[in-house]
Amino acid sequence: MNIGLTYDLRSDYLKEGFTEEETAEFDKESTIADIERALQHLGYSTERIGNVYQLTCRLVEGNRWDLVFNICEGLHGIGREAQVPAILDAYKIPYTFSDPLVLSLTLHKGMTKRVIRDGGIPTPDFAIVETGQDLDKVFLPYPLFVKPNAEGSGRGITFNSKVRNLDELSATCKDLWNSGIHSLLIETYLPGREFTIGILGTGKESFTIGLMEVLFRSNATDSIYSYDMKTNYESFMDYELPEKEITSRCCEMALNSWKLLGCRDGGRVDVRLDAEGIPNFIEVNPLAGLNETTSDLPILARMNGFEYNFIIQTIMESAKKRTAFLY
Repeated sequence: MNIGLTYDLRSDYLKEGFTEEETAEFDKESTIADIERALQHLGYSTERIGNVYQLTCRLVEGNRWDLVFNICEGLHGIGREAQVPAILDAYKIPYTFSDPLVLSLTLHKGMTKRVIRDGGIPTPDFAIVETGQDLDKVFLPYPLFVKPNAEGSGRGITFNSKVRNLDELSATCKDLWNSGIHSLLIETYLPGREFTIGILGTGKESFTIGLMEVLFRSNATDSIYSYDMKTNYESFMDYELPEKEITSRCCEMALNSWKLLGCRDGGRVDVRLDAEGIPNFIEVNPLAGLNETTSDLPILARMNGFEYNFIIQTIMESAKKRTAFLY
């Protein structure tokens, strides 16, 4: 079976002048090598394609694949993660992970939370703001948490993201707007513990492979899971397995969220406890990082007894089963 690999290689964009933070969601060469090595170990023939521009050129040239292992994050627009899947759909080429609808929805954190809330799953109260006038319509109790509405990998999250009054809220929003991030999500700040849950599979056949708790060391400058903290997690963070009771409650809620949103094949759901200890949905990552050493999904899988090859194998089995009769 010939498997094409689509991805955004971080080094390519750095050469074009993009910053480290602007390319935070893109993959290192080592990640592509990890995936390719696992696929070949499982008996697949692999071919590197590259990003959306390289994919379109290859398709015009007449190249085709039995299935595409897609981890492209995209560069422009709210639908950037959906671009490669949409093109592959047009050419009737099966691919891993979620479809254009899910990837467009889940990149928009506010719209995702509306679906989650309508599904009866707890999530912090929130507002979406794009201008200073929008701030006058925010009537949420402090403290609040401010983050970009359509970014990943902690981009735009700093120690100033937790705000305690209107002055701090205004200042943090202005800083983000000035940085070029226009749509912001403001949430009620949850004081409880933070977890990330790994999920594999699709629909009724999806299952959790466990979770890990995100803990800050005493030398961390703040307790915000910011871009800087994620980038330097080995120096400031610890990941631990929590007790059985909280594991069960968080996994159940995360799996319900995964199914409700229609996510496929594999990814992560981030959860935080509120003041009463109730697990709340924070966000979902349907294109989770897959670096064998440094990405959260492989790390938590390993902590829960699942090897990297098992992750890739299960993703492939899920994708092949749901696309077997598609085209």
